[in-house]
Amino acid sequence: MQDKVKLAVAILLVIAGVAGFYALADSLMIVRIISVVAGLAAGAAVAWTSVPGKTFYAFAQESVVETRKVVWPTRKETIQTTGIVAAFVVIMAIFLWIVDGSLVWLVRLMMGRE
Repeated sequence: MQDKVKLAVAILLVIAGVAGFYALADSLMIVRIISVVAGLAAGAAVAWTSVPGKTFYAFAQESVVETRKVVWPTRKETIQTTGIVAAFVVIMAIFLWIVDGSLVWLVRLMMGRE
């Protein structure tokens, strides 16, 4: 029950930050942005103290560890893959252009307009 209350308070703090952005319409933009950031920070701080918040934080840390294990492609591999994709897109565009033009010609021929 405590966790649900904490999460509800966190959501209300975020809503209050966004509401502050609109309530401070006559203020400087930096003040309005600080209002939103403060609401988000306060909401995150309250949510972090709940069990779901701590679980999410642990999940995020594990995700960072897993991301470091990924073997990222080299610059050369990335450029080659991008080139192959771009070439395929150009070839497909030309193919679809030819098919479309042929179908337009065929329809015009069948309707007696050609």
